[in-house]
Amino acid sequence: MSGTRHAVVTGGAGYIGSLLTSELLRANWRVTVLDSLLFGGESLIPYWHHPDFHFVKADVTDPRAVKDSLKGDWPRPEAVIHLAAIVGFPACQAVGHQAAWKYNVEATKMVFEQAAALGSARFVFASSYSNYGLSPDGKPVTEESPLNPQSLYAETKIAAEEFLLSQRDAVTAPLLFRFATLYGISPRTRFDLIVNQFVLEAFTKRELIIYQRGYSRSFIHVRDTIRGILMGLDAPDAKVRGQVYNLGTDSGNYTKDEIVNLVLKRLPETVVEHKDLTFGGDMRDITVSFEKVKRELGYETTLNVDDGIRELVFALKSGLIRNPHDEKYRNAQFIVQ
Repeated sequence: MSGTRHAVVTGGAGYIGSLLTSELLRANWRVTVLDSLLFGGESLIPYWHHPDFHFVKADVTDPRAVKDSLKGDWPRPEAVIHLAAIVGFPACQAVGHQAAWKYNVEATKMVFEQAAALGSARFVFASSYSNYGLSPDGKPVTEESPLNPQSLYAETKIAAEEFLLSQRDAVTAPLLFRFATLYGISPRTRFDLIVNQFVLEAFTKRELIIYQRGYSRSFIHVRDTIRGILMGLDAPDAKVRGQVYNLGTDSGNYTKDEIVNLVLKRLPETVVEHKDLTFGGDMRDITVSFEKVKRELGYETTLNVDDGIRELVFALKSGLIRNPHDEKYRNAQFIVQ
């Protein structure tokens, strides 16, 4: 029997989207994926013959991308999960202000407006804890903390958030998740994220060069990220309408040195070198509070960084991911003209 609920996932071939597609199908949703295939579409091939899967190659900067993607005999989408973006500070720096704004801010407005015109009940937006930038008093940042962007990427995410929060009374309820830094394996794994990158370098080079040594970051497994999105889709409207939730776990706050030690536990022959680095970019050094999502949605993570390191090491040792240095496993090397 086909699913009765229909979700549109923009950026569905990506790191989060490809695994989210799998979990939505498993939860009996019909899934329409929109993706421009900037990093290829191999991550979607396993779903190709699933009767509840529909793919459209589309660019979210097209003002009719969502409307034109819909299958005529499927119900209108109950939810739109907007993941498509130029993700991360290096990728945004590479494409420049105009392109980053077009893809991360203007496209978000267009996708939301189409969701509202279609009468979708919920719009889930992938934002980032990089919006906080720095913690001025050293205390864990909450959803109420001031935003202090340290990168163009964070500036675009904040601008998109401001638009969505101005639409909290629209027919479509906006729900904003500020994700911690992701790690772990997905159908389109990324190796330009701290944990994944450290494991790859330790495995292939037997060395790690660490910058910003004492800096703290917050981490979440990609699978737990998707669990949070699914909970957001199923939560009552009153719990999520116009809400911002940090998504992660208090136990996922680590310094870089602590992450390195977890990598060394699995790959003990790795040589570690520390270097000082000052640059204009993403200088985040924060600890994040996830008390709100736990209190209001009952959300808790199921995996920790050591779990992620273990699965990454297995994927590399076994040859599950054979060419991990291929550029398709990174966001920052692609230039959007």
